[in-house]
Amino acid sequence: MSNTPETNSPPNADIVDTAVAAGAFNTLAAALTAAGLVDTLKGTGPFTVFAPTDEAFAKLPAGTVEELLKDPAGQLSQILTYHVVLGAVMAAAVVNLDGQKVKTVQGAELTVEVTGDKVALVDAAGNHVNVVTTDVTASNGVIHVIDAVLLPTA
Repeated sequence: MSNTPETNSPPNADIVDTAVAAGAFNTLAAALTAAGLVDTLKGTGPFTVFAPTDEAFAKLPAGTVEELLKDPAGQLSQILTYHVVLGAVMAAAVVNLDGQKVKTVQGAELTVEVTGDKVALVDAAGNHVNVVTTDVTASNGVIHVIDAVLLPTA
């Protein structure tokens, strides 16, 4: 896990504005907009968002993002809310959750795995997703950057 990256977000920016300012979350921002979740993540919170980068979305099979965008209220919304946990859970707390399950806003759970200073999340499909940057703070929560997209169903 690395320290907080430099972003161009204004002071006291919310999670959405912080992610947009970082420049590596264009696909996530477009998906949140399509699914009508921008206002939610601009809300009071606090939220913890495990944010997949554009590179993480690119790892999905060809055409997957386009297919998901066709039904934003369906599977896309389920996948996006699977990346959100209520409360601001900082990295110092996450490393104490080894082997524990955390409930997502979507309703399903993720399993936290900690090995040394590395944190991975295991989704319902059994995929291991690495946390690559932690504690990107926002006015209404925190973002932890992940290297793949979490999937709520096998």
